Amino acid sequence: MAKIATVITDMFEDTEFTSPKEALEAAGHQLVTIDTEAGKEVKGKHGQLVKIDKGIDEVNASEFDALLIPGGFSPDILRADDRVVAFVKSFMDDMKPTFAICHGPQLLITAKTLKGRDATGYKSIQIDLENAGAIFHDEEVFVCQKQLVTSRTPDDLPAFNREIVKLLGE
Repeated sequence: MAKIATVITDMFEDTEFTSPKEALEAAGHQLVTIDTEAGKEVKGKHGQLVKIDKGIDEVNASEFDALLIPGGFSPDILRADDRVVAFVKSFMDDMKPTFAICHGPQLLITAKTLKGRDATGYKSIQIDLENAGAIFHDEEVFVCQKQLVTSRTPDDLPAFNREIVKLLGE
């Protein structure tokens, strides 16, 4: 099954990590959490604690089959780190499955990987997505080129989870 990199740091939206994690693991996939350093614990907006498996300097995109970017403030914090941006860009450049929900696409914007791509995201980043060249769709989930899966909010998690599991099963 797939080995999925998950870039995550403090202030992530709790259910946008826990719900896809549960769906992916139930389908037999493995998630590896990645932040600036391994071993630390990061805390979600609502108190969920997540232990970080690997530091960004310990990983290479070639080791993974897919990428998950939970929303919340985490993507905005992570996009200030050029190493994380380069890591994320590698998945998009290599056309590996990439899953981003809510504010997750902020990392894809900073990586300059959305020009001409169909995507959705949280309403407050719609203009940012469009300015980055994305074609914005106000839909619960949007799958672009059988590679990029994006969703808007925690309310869209059932559709998001369905599509990311489906894509990895193809």
